[in-house]
Formats: sequence, structure tokens, C-alpha cells
Amino acid sequence: MPAELRVCSLYPDLMNIYADRGNMLMLERRCAWRGIGFRIDAAGLGDPVDPEAHDLFYIGGGQDRDQALCARDLATVKRKALHAAADAGKVVLAVCGGYQLLGSSYQLGDEELPGVGLVDLHTVREPGPRLIGNVAIEVELNGEPAVLAGFENHGGRTYLGPTARPLGRVLSGHGNNNHDGFEGVRRDNVIGTYLHGPLLPKNAHFADWLIATALGLERLEGLPDALEDDAHREALAAAGV
Repeated sequence: MPAELRVCSLYPDLMNIYADRGNMLMLERRCAWRGIGFRIDAAGLGDPVDPEAHDLFYIGGGQDRDQALCARDLATVKRKALHAAADAGKVVLAVCGGYQLLGSSYQLGDEELPGVGLVDLHTVREPGPRLIGNVAIEVELNGEPAVLAGFENHGGRTYLGPTARPLGRVLSGHGNNNHDGFEGVRRDNVIGTYLHGPLLPKNAHFADWLIATALGLERLEGLPDALEDDAHREALAAAGV
């Protein structure tokens, strides 16, 4: 088994509005319990990124002002490296605001924020209330159906382009735009989603899938997950599933 999972956390000081740093803690703990090392490096504004130095890249959500700063940095300083990482099969996980920046652009009022262009999608602000509430989606992991649960709170509406495919199908909640019944995006090992709260403590099976995929393993040894299973069931129940 590989000795270490190497994680690059993008803008952890700016893109952590929903306590999604808990996702990194979940990955660290599930690695430690299996004897897998865990190294996390932060990459802030202006910092270069080495696509070969990490197995998993993570970006959370932030306020509009902070998201605008990160959008410009992603589109210039880090764009080439992130494309190289994605093309090499590295895992990229983007949540909420980070998800919105995976695509071509985010139209925020009169301002259009650039995206990093890893996937074919764009995000706009439309009239209407924010999309808020518990959500559950059906996804496919390793060729098998699975369900993820979380919480969504976003004003942007995300629309996938013709070459993009969703992460999952909405079972309960709003999803990408409250119209098409889809949630998130997936391009190989690049994943974007609006599910947070944070996401991984509610979905230990998904955390394990991310770790295994990032390390090039077919599967990980099991853990005694009674508490994690309870957390998942409670998150599903909160979403009415």
C-alpha cells in the first residue's frame, strides 16, 4: 500500500466558508487508521502548483469577494498545472464556490469571473431565492450505485455543457440549477459538487473512494464504521431519503 496521500489544498484561508476544512480532516483520519501517511500543502494566491507533487487537489467555497480573487488566480497562476494534474488522472475535488470555478465562467451580476476550464460548464445568477437545504444524490462509484448526502446553499445556477456529465442524479434537493435534476459534475477524476456541510464526514464511503482513486488502488481495507454509517443515515434522513 502506498505510504502517503499527498494533498494540495487550494486557498484554505479564503475558500472555507462552510467549514469544509473538515473534508481534509476526514481524509487524514481515514488514512491514519489504515497506516497511510497524509501530507497536506496549502497553495494560496500567487503560489505555484506542482501537478506531480500531489495526488489530490481540493478547493472549497468562499464569499463572493474571496471567490473573485481566487478565480483570477486559478485562471492565470494555476491553470496550466491543474490541467496537467487532471490530464494525468489526479483527483480534483471542488465544493460549492470551488465547483463554480471549475468551468468556463461565473456570471456574478455585472462581473464575469473566469473559470479554470477543467470541465464544460458555466454558472450564472438568476432571479429567485438561493437554493438551500439538505440534498441527496445517486452517483456511480467503481461501477456501482451509491448515494451521497449533504447540504446545499448557493445563489448561482450551474449548467453543464454538451461534453460534461453530472456527478449524480438528484433524489432530494435542488442540485445544479433546480431545473434539470442533476447535481455536480464529473470528468474522469475531476469532481465538482454543491454538497457540503462538510461533505466527507457524512459520506465515509466517498472519502474512501477518493483516497483509493488518488493512490491508484482498487479498494481500501474496511474500517469499523458504525458512527460513520449513522452519520450517513442521518444525512439521508434529513434529506427525506
